[in-house]
Amino acid sequence: MSERILIVDDDSSIAEILEFNLKNEGFEVVTAFSAEEALRKELKGFNLILLDVMMGGMSGYKMAELIRKDDITTPIIFLTAKDTENDMLTGFSVGGDDYVSKPFSIKEVIARVKAILKRAEKQSISNTKEDTLNYGSFVFDFNLKELSINNEKIQLTKTEFELLSLLAKQPDRMFSRENIINKLWSETPYITERTVDVHITRLRKKLGNYATVISNRTGYGYRFNTDET
Repeated sequence: MSERILIVDDDSSIAEILEFNLKNEGFEVVTAFSAEEALRKELKGFNLILLDVMMGGMSGYKMAELIRKDDITTPIIFLTAKDTENDMLTGFSVGGDDYVSKPFSIKEVIARVKAILKRAEKQSISNTKEDTLNYGSFVFDFNLKELSINNEKIQLTKTEFELLSLLAKQPDRMFSRENIINKLWSETPYITERTVDVHITRLRKKLGNYATVISNRTGYGYRFNTDET
């Protein structure tokens, strides 16, 4: 079954070009010309969302925030002419998984799409070989891709899940920011160390009282700290 991709862009010419080329790559493609239109669709039925940032009406950033608040973990690639580092970090902070600057080449977009989908598939395959990580009321199920704390389910984006999995599968190992980038974003050339910090901050916030299970060494990196569990 083909992966389903949702394109959300108010520029019909860009949307049509993306749709044509993605269909040629074998993907099933659905297009929405506004965030409002996209939110009326069954978003959990898509494998990936290509989301324009600057649209009339609701912005792509706002749509992403609403998606994540609704516990939808579908990967999001932002498409935008806003390409400063702060813009990119904003995209990641609201739950984006990748960021492509306009004007872009179709080949680049397709490569990013395939990289995100491949990463998700690899994670799914590797998780079938794992069990559950239990530390008190902190329960991380690699198979079901679920985290619960005090019997309450915590919703994670795919990137947050992959980041926590990377650290939790090797407790007490210190990962440098460069290690994390190479593991999670090897095919995304512009990712910076600040991007890692943004994702860690977002993940720690979701962990609440268990935020300290992710500890850091100043100037080096992060680890899953079993002393805190």
